[in-house]
Amino acid sequence: MRCHYCDFTDSRVLDSRPAEDGNSIRRRRECISCGRRFTTYERVDDLPLMVVKKDDRRELFDRKKLLQGLAKACQKRPVSMERLEATAGVIERELRNTAETEISAQEVGEKVMEHLRHIDEVAYVRFASVYREFRDVASFLGEIEKLMSVNKSED
Repeated sequence: MRCHYCDFTDSRVLDSRPAEDGNSIRRRRECISCGRRFTTYERVDDLPLMVVKKDDRRELFDRKKLLQGLAKACQKRPVSMERLEATAGVIERELRNTAETEISAQEVGEKVMEHLRHIDEVAYVRFASVYREFRDVASFLGEIEKLMSVNKSED
């Protein structure tokens, strides 16, 4: 790390700890040449994750949009915001761990449905009805029957 006082290229780390945001590390350093102290922050360099929409448009993955979708599905349901934020974090991690820089909107939707199924069945059906674009009662009932058969097989 280059000292910004004397431009020397070596320093020693005196103290390391997580920064307030939890996404970076704060390091207190001392220049080996001039002895002055300074602070640096290290962050993981995330590659941008692009979501490929149905019409082939691409947009940056937006965790806020994911959280809003979860919150809308769970509206007036006994699901805490903390649980939704944790779920959004898990889904985002799963998507980023694929090592792909592009992921289809369909994959994102399937991940959301997979997690909602374990959180709240009503929220799952709400999300599925919008995501799968149910056109009639028969498709709605079909999804509920699938949910019930999956639940029976898990018991």
